[in-house]
Formats: sequence, C-alpha cells, structure tokens
Amino acid sequence: MDFGLAGRSALVCSSTGGIGEAIARALAAEGAHTVVCGRRGHRAQEIAAELPSAVGVEVDLLTEDGPAELLAATVAAFGAPDIVVLNGPGPRPGPAAAVDVADIDAALDATLRQHIRLVALTLPTMRERGWGRILAVGSSGIVAPLPNLALSNVGRAALAGYLKTLAAEVAADGVTVNLLLPGRIETDRTAAVDAANAERTGRTLAEVVQASVATIPLRRYGRPSEFAAAAAFLCSAPASYITGTALRCDGGLVPSL
Repeated sequence: MDFGLAGRSALVCSSTGGIGEAIARALAAEGAHTVVCGRRGHRAQEIAAELPSAVGVEVDLLTEDGPAELLAATVAAFGAPDIVVLNGPGPRPGPAAAVDVADIDAALDATLRQHIRLVALTLPTMRERGWGRILAVGSSGIVAPLPNLALSNVGRAALAGYLKTLAAEVAADGVTVNLLLPGRIETDRTAAVDAANAERTGRTLAEVVQASVATIPLRRYGRPSEFAAAAAFLCSAPASYITGTALRCDGGLVPSL
C-alpha cells in the first residue's frame, strides 16, 4: 500500500527515543520529511542523520516558547508541517489518594497544555491546505484507568476529550485527528513503571514483568516498531476517512472492544 506520504512534512514530538523515535523512523521510511526533536538535541541530530530527509531540533516543549521555537525550526527546514505527532513523557506514577492540585497542574502541562499550544500553531495552515494529520500518542488508561498512574489517567483523558472535540470541528477541512493508545510497549517509560511497581509492592522486577506479560493475550510486550507502523498508517492518505478515533495497539490488553 502506498501511504502517500512522500514529500509530506512530519513533526514528531519527543522523538529522541522510544515510541517517538520509532514513529519518526516509520514516517521517514514512507518518504516524509521528518523533524526529530526533544531536549536531547545531540540525540535528535544523530537520529536525523540516519534518515533520508530529516532535521534534529533541540527543544523543551514544556516551556511557553517551546512550541513556537519548534514550529519555526520546522518551517525553516521543510515548510509548515502536514503531520503533527503529539507525544511526550508521562507524569510520575502514584495513587489517586496522594494527588494534590500542584500535581495536577504539572500533569496537565506535560500531557495537555504543550500539545494544545502546538496544535494552535500548526492547525491553521493544515486547514488552508485542505490536508493535515494530527495524531496523539495517548494511553490505554483513557479506556481503562491504570492502577498507580493517577496523574497520567487524568491528563491523558483530558487530551482525549480535547482532540475528540477538535476532530469534529476540522474534519470538513481535510484534517484528521486521532489517538493511538499503547499498551505495554518496550520503552524506557515502561521499564520505569515496572521498576516503580516492583518497589511499591516489594516484588522483584522480573516478577513484576512476568505478571504484566501474563495479562496480555499476546503474552509479550509490544515493540516500538509495531506501534509506529500503526501510527504511520493513521497519518497516511489511505486513512483519510478515519478521524476522531482512539485506536489501541496493546496486544489485546484492554478487555473491551
């Protein structure tokens, strides 16, 4: 299948490792001009150098000016982006009973506000062109809230509500807005969550991983490349009739349709 991404420009947030890096590589493999970015500027540049047409940008999207700085670098390299992949690290693990207002503010900065700022900057050009893709890396926690990830559950759900509303507003302009929800994907974030669970429960890390894998029908964690393949499709031309949707890539983990 031709994804129709050759010559398109794609901006992938937090793409210096894990899921974000895998998505950047998948879009680049489909011919998209790709912007790799993150706080580790040297790593962004290393990854970009390995791709056919890419630039690496050092940026902190949690700062007020970060989204505008990233867009300026993108426009300078490839013009206004056709594709924006919203991605970023999640808030710290912890139970709901321990959450306070300051925690919520920090969680919303990480999971919601930075993405809204970037969408506000990039959406107008997509609508003018009559073509655009906004894809957010969410969490299966918006379908079934995850234990000991209270802040992530709150922030990801807020982003999902915003994007679902946005999808209906811009669909007629040729812009699709979707979420892709990872389950247990082999990333540093997953390893950190497993380590936190081990410390919290007094089990060994191996025991925590074994118990987690046992809840997944495919009996393994997902690979970043598998998740990225689904992301590339949702950003593609053939996916033009898919919008306002949250697709799970979780090995069957969530026990609902």
